[in-house]
Amino acid sequence: MKNNTFKVIGIITFCVVVIVACFCAYVFLTKPEQQNTKGQEEVKTEEQTILSKGATEAIFSVEDYPKVDASLATQPLTNAFIQNFTNTKMDVEKIEYTNTHPGYVKLINDEVDLIVVTEPSAEELALAKEKGVELEVIPVVKEGFVFYVNGENPIESLTLEQIQKIYTGEITNWSQVGGANEEIRAFQRPVNSGSQTGMLSLVMKDLKLMDPPKKDIVETMRGIVGLVADYDNGKNAIGYSYYYYAKTMYNDIDAGVANAIKMLGINGVKPSNETIKSGEYPLNTAYYIVINKNEPEGSKTRKLVEAMLSERGQAVAESVNYVGVK
Repeated sequence: MKNNTFKVIGIITFCVVVIVACFCAYVFLTKPEQQNTKGQEEVKTEEQTILSKGATEAIFSVEDYPKVDASLATQPLTNAFIQNFTNTKMDVEKIEYTNTHPGYVKLINDEVDLIVVTEPSAEELALAKEKGVELEVIPVVKEGFVFYVNGENPIESLTLEQIQKIYTGEITNWSQVGGANEEIRAFQRPVNSGSQTGMLSLVMKDLKLMDPPKKDIVETMRGIVGLVADYDNGKNAIGYSYYYYAKTMYNDIDAGVANAIKMLGINGVKPSNETIKSGEYPLNTAYYIVINKNEPEGSKTRKLVEAMLSERGQAVAESVNYVGVK
């Protein structure tokens, strides 16, 4: 009996030794292959790694960053890109922006490498053609074109057709659209401003915009918001702008004034980050990266475009309350 017990123990010990030896052999023989596989999985270009979401490594030095111009409503976006892509806390207040139309002129004249603006106007496209420049226009963030009234105005929403009729001059009194018996004061922006280009292309299309009194053409977005917000001058007024400016930027400029206006729904849909992102809001548009189409592949400007559209770039845009295109 004792001999049989020793035999069983011996067999078990032998089996354990064989199993351990086989396991060690397996690990030894397969280790190089696993390392090679891991190495292949981790092979990424430096650029892919840098552009991944959440990356913080500098893509550019401050000195090598392409020359950029921007509209008023996209300056917070371009500032955020510059700080993130250079991984610095550079003083963006020192950057000299010239706004939408001057930015287009500078790009066409090869004075800047890239602009972030609204779509080009007919005049800007004509200037580019005259200079032999073809523009490449690339959406970078989504945006909504919005109309707003004084907070005391009872109107909550208008149809697109009603908006069009107000701005052709066919509807002249708020009572015609369910409001008070007040004459409508319809503010406009100057030709070639980003807001006016959006008004013509997104809203009026082939309809003729009425010629307003000179006092109702307001030079700046800040000016038009301020006039509509003021009860004495703006209780019967309507104005237009881009959602980001009216909602986010103006709140930083003067929260009291921003809270004194009311954004209208269009066809019953109120503008918000959610309705703009989903496309539910009818007057959907974008801010665009615009470059010279002849910009060489692999250039710093092309690299910046890629960075802005990358997961990292879109995360940067959403961190400052823009609506990403991806």
